[in-house]
Amino acid sequence: MTAGDAVRDGRVLHKGQQTKQAIVDAALGLAAQVGLEGLSIGALAELMNMSKSGVFAHFGSREELQISVVREYFNQFERDVFVPAMQVERGLPRVKALFANWMQIVAQEIQSGCIFISGAVEFDDRPGPVRDALASSVKVWLGAVHRAVVQAKQAGDLSDDADEQQMTFEIHGLILALHYEARFLNNPVSIERANKGFDHILDRYGRHTEPRKPSRQSSSLNQRH
Repeated sequence: MTAGDAVRDGRVLHKGQQTKQAIVDAALGLAAQVGLEGLSIGALAELMNMSKSGVFAHFGSREELQISVVREYFNQFERDVFVPAMQVERGLPRVKALFANWMQIVAQEIQSGCIFISGAVEFDDRPGPVRDALASSVKVWLGAVHRAVVQAKQAGDLSDDADEQQMTFEIHGLILALHYEARFLNNPVSIERANKGFDHILDRYGRHTEPRKPSRQSSSLNQRH
């Protein structure tokens, strides 16, 4: 929702809710550039043309503002990646849809950054509510990917000995490697390589009617980005 929107998820928002949502939207955009730690009440007040006390009244603390940004990012991620994939039939088609939707988000975030990834760097060794919110959001999402993989195996789209947890781990690893290669190393073919990596995962774990040759790239996703 943008600052001028009056309706969110089919519900009419009161003016105070609209203002708070507009602040969260602005904070999310700012966090994509400077990270969650870069957020401040003062910077948002200036960005929103509000007083510091006006911004503070909606959250009560900088920490609560950061948590609100994490929740909003997760809500948008769920809306753009998870919900559309649920319209696709269970099995491998849904796994492919989840990855395709995820890749579309990554393509957009190559310039702006991912709150989950930058937040993990900022809060990996800092216990507290913000870290908990970040970790919980990522675990919920990875749980959804794992369920889709499990359903693909149950549907007969994966081999009987396919390790669902390992497959989920490798898919997640592709996304992390893509962010690192694209944003930090400026690799122009990183998206192409991530898609190729996903195809390799499907080849290794998919059900095959004929014997396959061993993949020489089967261990590539175990390398640290």
